[in-house]
Amino acid sequence: MTVTSKTKTLLVSLVVFAGLAAAFGYWRFGRSIEVTVATARQGAVPLRVLGPGTLQARTAVSLASRINASVVEVLADVGHSVRKGQLLVTLDDRESSARLAAVQGQQGAVARNIESARATVAKAQAELELTQSKQRRDAELQKQGFVSQAVVDSSTAALRSAQAGIDAAKASLAAREADATTVAQEARAAGVSLTYTRLLAPIDGMVIQRLAEPGSTVLTGSPILKLVDPATLWVAMRVDESVLGQIRVGQRAQVRLRSGETLGGQVARIGRQSDAATRELDVHVTLDSPPQQFAIDQEAEVSITTGEKTGIVVPLAALTKDRAGQPGVMVVENGRTHFRAVTTSGADDAVVRVTAGLTEGETVVGNASGVRANQSVRMAQPR
Repeated sequence: MTVTSKTKTLLVSLVVFAGLAAAFGYWRFGRSIEVTVATARQGAVPLRVLGPGTLQARTAVSLASRINASVVEVLADVGHSVRKGQLLVTLDDRESSARLAAVQGQQGAVARNIESARATVAKAQAELELTQSKQRRDAELQKQGFVSQAVVDSSTAALRSAQAGIDAAKASLAAREADATTVAQEARAAGVSLTYTRLLAPIDGMVIQRLAEPGSTVLTGSPILKLVDPATLWVAMRVDESVLGQIRVGQRAQVRLRSGETLGGQVARIGRQSDAATRELDVHVTLDSPPQQFAIDQEAEVSITTGEKTGIVVPLAALTKDRAGQPGVMVVENGRTHFRAVTTSGADDAVVRVTAGLTEGETVVGNASGVRANQSVRMAQPR
């Protein structure tokens, strides 16, 4: 190849390179892009205390057996809503029924014994009255000289025997009546024991656990069903001791369940016992309405609004970072963007509070995603 050809080739390459450089320079620095802008202004952002929590219920009960028996039927399952007094479980009642029948039989026998004892008392009373009359008559005759002292002594002894007889009869009647009281108490106990074979719902609520099935044997105190009242659901939130002074009963809160459902609520109770290991304590947040789907001990994220701070605010989407990872915003000056490092403190879903690096009235890119520093921009027209 001649020198002239090489020179032409070099010149063409330089022209192409220059053209590419010019195109890149225009694309990088001369091309104007459309952006939304916002003005740094005075505003307020809420102060929040954040923390994890678990869904609990203030009213939670276990329906447990009060006797040793076999389960005959379970009439409610997990997820079922039940009403107070509704029959939920039946247990084998044969032993309790037999015991009640036996005690009722004893009551009949005791009643007959009482009637017999009362008859004995009546007979003894009649004998006493007869001996009293005879003793008075003999004593009068002895004064008149018609009978001897021995006859009077005999009638007096008979009177004492009749008095002892009625005392014994009355004691026997009292014993039979005491037996009746004891048997009546046993009958009541047997009747109560029989009612233990039919377990009723103690509250209006929902079944969250079923722990026994028909045919299984349960012991006294064994839980069969667990129920909660959905209207009493709340979240037990764990907070650090350091933020305790910021929290007050009645403050509004937002609860996000792990299922994704978000609910409003408010602080209902602040714990007074801190964990010695974690230095955390419980704050209970009630819910404005029960969740559509829930599980006890379900995880949740809780945000309590404890107040607000005022200052310069810009849209949350205006925040970006430079290559070093430093946070800042894209300030718009003379139609070009300039990265400005800022310090922030507090934000909500829409705006962020800037405490340093920006003054009121400055214009920033409202959504800094994809916008670079030193880029020509133009304001987006309202649609």
